[in-house]
Amino acid sequence: MKILAFESSCDETAVAVVEDGRRVLSDAIASQADLHALYGGVVPELASRKHVEVIAALTEKALADAGCTRQNIDAVAVTYAPGLIGAVLVGLSFAKSVAYGLGVPLIPVHHVRGHIAANYLAFPELEPPFLALAISGGNTMIVDVRDYTDLEILGATRDDAAGECFDKAARVLGLPYPGGAPMDKLAQQSRGGVYT
Repeated sequence: MKILAFESSCDETAVAVVEDGRRVLSDAIASQADLHALYGGVVPELASRKHVEVIAALTEKALADAGCTRQNIDAVAVTYAPGLIGAVLVGLSFAKSVAYGLGVPLIPVHHVRGHIAANYLAFPELEPPFLALAISGGNTMIVDVRDYTDLEILGATRDDAAGECFDKAARVLGLPYPGGAPMDKLAQQSRGGVYT
């Protein structure tokens, strides 16, 4: 079974073709990091517009890279929440139209569940139960993965997420956006475990 998958929850547009839920045949991504770096963080309206500009071409690229045609697609999957609502709606609307046009099922995917499930692609031998630390955009949580569809949030941040904290701290320190990698690089240069 081949699934055409869309992700547009924040500032990257991604389209992939996945076979049998465990093998990525292609993964086409358009990053907006350079655009949002000008503002020190993601500007939701700009992110949504960029998704509109690139999603059709990325779809063609993902299909071509996978060696597939539209007729080879058995289902369409798409992020439906959480995320920047305008950005999510771009991917969701596009995916709905593709699924309708191809006459195949549409599979809604929760963004954070998708991050956890991505581990099955990276580590095909992985099976529940396990504990997951999910850190993505505005979401930071510890999740008890009891089975493939049985997940319980054990703890989460209330008002900010780890990634956003890195971005904000980096901005104050005059480091580039996104802030995680530059802050990590700076920390690695510290002597004796002291952060200066």
